[in-house]
Amino acid sequence: MTNHVTQQRIQADLQVKASIEPQYEIEARVDFLCSQMIETGQHALVLGISGGVDSTVAGRLAQLAVEKARDKGVDARFYALRLPYGEQKDEDHAQQALTFITPDEVLDINVKPASDALLASLEEGGLTFQDAVQRDFVLGNIKARQRMVAQYAVAGAKSGLVVGTDQAAEALMGFFTKYGDGACDLVPLTGLTKGQVREVGAALGAPAILVEKQPTADLESLKPQLADEEALGVTYTEIDAFLTGQQVSEQAYTTITNTYQRTDHKRQLPRTP
Repeated sequence: MTNHVTQQRIQADLQVKASIEPQYEIEARVDFLCSQMIETGQHALVLGISGGVDSTVAGRLAQLAVEKARDKGVDARFYALRLPYGEQKDEDHAQQALTFITPDEVLDINVKPASDALLASLEEGGLTFQDAVQRDFVLGNIKARQRMVAQYAVAGAKSGLVVGTDQAAEALMGFFTKYGDGACDLVPLTGLTKGQVREVGAALGAPAILVEKQPTADLESLKPQLADEEALGVTYTEIDAFLTGQQVSEQAYTTITNTYQRTDHKRQLPRTP
């Protein structure tokens, strides 16, 4: 199978368009969130806000969706959650995102006590690690899953649906924690490349500092604010080019396709006999 054919297949699987009209995407995705809430009989949307462009854009779409639902007579609300592990180094960006989103309600939930307690219990129960790096990696995934536990707790209390922030670039690279930030009910950024998310963010009027911010999952305590691109071994420019059918270097192509294959289990439902 040629490189181009492989790219086309993956592009179709991840529902990527070569180019977008941002205003159309805004309206379509707001409509999606609103209709899903109404059809399921739920009355709230819940999303963790980190200060990155993905959660900023998804958060604003969620707020617009509940406002549209209220116009239709539905008593709907958007709950924006701050979910720091202790003190977040770029907390100012998270606060700027909240100011832009103007959510109906904000809940501030520190996931550090629960995350640390679980890791301690695991070690007390006999779990050992190869080294400090592996221990930190496991803790990072615990943080992501504790954040999702918190979001579903709020959703359960408020009859809501949890909104995810996954977009096509992260889906391609499997760059999310399984049953952590990868667990959600609605994924409004599906099919958008990283660059297209930025386009939508700019069209929504999000602060430029957030739209152009260097992405970081910020899960590793030993490497705080580690850039996604450093962790991935490939740039978002190359990932987006791959997703939109453009030619990329052989090194980028190999890294992307190998990662896509290796992380396939993350994009699938649990397997059965």
